[in-house]
Amino acid sequence: MPLDVYHLQSFYDSPLGELSRRLVGRVIRARWQDAAGLSVAALGFGSPYLDRFRGAAARCIALMPAQQGVLIWPASGRCSCALVEAQMLPLPDASIDRLLLAHALEAAERPEALLEELWRITAPEGRVIVVVPSRRGVWARVDGTPYGQGLPYSRGQLRDLLQRALFSPIFWGEALYAPPIAQKLAIRTAPTIERLGAALALPFAGVHIVEATKQVYRPLSARVVARKIIAPLNPALAPTANREGAVVRRCHQRF
Repeated sequence: MPLDVYHLQSFYDSPLGELSRRLVGRVIRARWQDAAGLSVAALGFGSPYLDRFRGAAARCIALMPAQQGVLIWPASGRCSCALVEAQMLPLPDASIDRLLLAHALEAAERPEALLEELWRITAPEGRVIVVVPSRRGVWARVDGTPYGQGLPYSRGQLRDLLQRALFSPIFWGEALYAPPIAQKLAIRTAPTIERLGAALALPFAGVHIVEATKQVYRPLSARVVARKIIAPLNPALAPTANREGAVVRRCHQRF
């Protein structure tokens, strides 16, 4: 069940939400350092991560599912958001170069159909980043944050889901190693815990952050082709040819 857009905005306006935005956004910025001249979009509630791309990208849009609701984004300037049906996006084929999926996959009733639609609108050389709660993380066990809603994923489940939708993962990252505690001391020490967790690859990160590329050609499985076995041929003279040869030899003997 998707979260209401007002609850999502309220979370990101809080100190804990600002912390998660900075920690998750750090990984996204490291992967997409240059978006100059590209088309960038976010599906779900990705507007907190889109601000850094607005200046350089050719176009930058926030797509918010109808079940979730929509808020105007950005706060100033021209509106660059739209209320959409997640499985029928109003975009042409292969029109998006960078696509962020946040607070969407874990709430999707049909994740495979959602990813198939994302495959359709992604450019052949485009990239997709999926941010989804981790099954092993503490954040998925706390109902007070958006990451505690919906269906969390393990790494294997997420890899299989992406590959079935013809996306090839090229980067696996994690974030939110610090527990979701809103106290000031916990928030101040969270960046230190984040660096320590990433350096030691600790297993209790709150979210998976996966970057994948679009597979343009569908892989074909090996097939066994039935072949008809033809018996070997043993050449031999035709009977009529033998009789004709015998008649010729008899004629030569007479003369």
